[in-house]
Amino acid sequence: MRQEHLLSFCSRARIFRFLLLFLFLCQVSFSQNKKIADSLVLVYEIGDYEDDELISILSTIAAKSPDPDQSLLYSEILLKKSLEIDSTMGVYRAYLQQGNAYETKGDLSESLNSYFKAVDQITTIGNKKELAKTYIAIAGVYAGMDNRMNLIEYYSNAIDILKNVDQTYYAISMENLGDVYLTWQQPDSALLLFARSGPIFEELGEQTYLAYNKGNKGLAYAQKGQYKKAESFIGEAIKIHEEVGNYRAVSVYLTGMSDIYAANNDWDSAFNSSLRALKMAQNYGLKAEISLIYLKLSELFEKTGYYSASLKYYRNHIAYRDSVQNISEVQEMANNELARKQIEVDLLNQRRKTQRIIVFATAIALFLILLLAIALYRRNIYIKRTNAVIEKEKERSEKLLLNILPEKTANELKEFGKVKANKFESVSVLFTDFISFTAHSERTDPELLVNSISVYFGAFDDIIEKYGLEKIKTIGDSYMCAGGLPEPLENHAVKMIKAAFEFLAFVEEMKLKRKDGEPSFEMRVGINTGPVVAGVVGHDKFSYDIWGDTVNVAARMEQMSVAGKINISESTYELIREEFECELRGEFEVRNRGKMKMYFVKGKLKKSRPTVLSGSESDRYSN
Repeated sequence: MRQEHLLSFCSRARIFRFLLLFLFLCQVSFSQNKKIADSLVLVYEIGDYEDDELISILSTIAAKSPDPDQSLLYSEILLKKSLEIDSTMGVYRAYLQQGNAYETKGDLSESLNSYFKAVDQITTIGNKKELAKTYIAIAGVYAGMDNRMNLIEYYSNAIDILKNVDQTYYAISMENLGDVYLTWQQPDSALLLFARSGPIFEELGEQTYLAYNKGNKGLAYAQKGQYKKAESFIGEAIKIHEEVGNYRAVSVYLTGMSDIYAANNDWDSAFNSSLRALKMAQNYGLKAEISLIYLKLSELFEKTGYYSASLKYYRNHIAYRDSVQNISEVQEMANNELARKQIEVDLLNQRRKTQRIIVFATAIALFLILLLAIALYRRNIYIKRTNAVIEKEKERSEKLLLNILPEKTANELKEFGKVKANKFESVSVLFTDFISFTAHSERTDPELLVNSISVYFGAFDDIIEKYGLEKIKTIGDSYMCAGGLPEPLENHAVKMIKAAFEFLAFVEEMKLKRKDGEPSFEMRVGINTGPVVAGVVGHDKFSYDIWGDTVNVAARMEQMSVAGKINISESTYELIREEFECELRGEFEVRNRGKMKMYFVKGKLKKSRPTVLSGSESDRYSN
């Protein structure tokens, strides 16, 4: 019930908040922009200027004017003048400001038409930053239409461009995309994006954008039901916005605070927040916000039983909503809504009177209790099913992330938006390789071959999980894992040897179970122990990997092993010699390392001492 109450505000205010950051790019504050526009209008009317100066003045008036009709007027003048002097950038700015004005007026179709013309012009010029900004504007219009496919397409295009062009706009684009995920009620995905954009704003010293980031985090935590975190983040956002005079954002987040208080049944605080937001919106003529706040107050009065007051504020909401939309056809719809609301209020009042009368009738009271019990039971079933679906999707998302990254690394990425590389002083690294795999692949059905490899690697996954080892990756038919990271692991070398023996045992078992036509493999194993560096690479497609000479030597151990054997380096041998019987093979030439001792692991330790093989095998591998 709490989340439903909270999401009622988020769904109505989402479109406005989604465009808020983009609109901020074009204006400092409402009052400042109006003063600038008025001053330039006077300058334009009394002056005689060169073409370039005139284009600049007209462009600024169209951009800064808070009146969309005035913006359209000067955009049209700018367009005609730019066409006369063949100024492509002037034509682009004219179409861009036309799109902004039409969007403000609620004419989304004309807004898109103007934005697409702006894209054609700026593409000709080749200005990537302006092209990305226009893509963001188009995405904002599609948000208003609830066209998710096109919204994601244009935001992705903008982010791809801005990544290497402008860090501020890049972070803003990620912030807005996170806001899209909030619209779709996917707060975990949104928080991942906010965690990436927030540090960029902080590093650049962009306090206003950082305030939006904090406010959005608050709304995300509110969706997750973590109200204390939500209240803290939104409170920080409101404080910053008040300091810089961004009162539109303050009114939006105050209404969000009202929802949080209502979700916790703190009705006094909920009313105080909404009334404070209303006063601020009225002082600065923010009609869209006034409409939403009136609707919020109507809901609060209804939930607390003041139906007449609820109807009064609902009427005010309808009036302001219509003035913002500026659509005459909605009047009939508004009348119908008011009539329906009046009927609902009358019915509620009548129900309250009836309940006072029938409270003394025992039989009817029992009937009402029964109905209430049934309703509560059905609601409880619905809540359980809904929570089960939400939990299942959350677990699925977590599982997908944990399939890519270790749990500690995934948590660090979600919290900080990045992962710090770590050095581990002692790690055992294992490589496997199927012998003659290429030959098998040439004569085996591809689907059958892939399914066979999947069976082997799936079994290897289960084995290393049993011993607390970490899978790093698969490279073709090679399997790579490590012990001793991302958390230190006692006896990691011993556990790696045990896992390797189970790998070979499974390969032998599969030979016995092989059906006609199915491939069977021989496998060799190589292990080395030493220091490595581990971390996450990539920005969009994450991958946990390890680097260092230890990894290279482990790969050489595998390449110089033989079928059905575990070939280890001297560093690994020193760690397992007390538990496993090993056969010293001799010294072999290893590329970039010179000669190295190698051992075959024969099994659990017996009383017999290791023996050295003849020099013929050493010579064979050193070439």
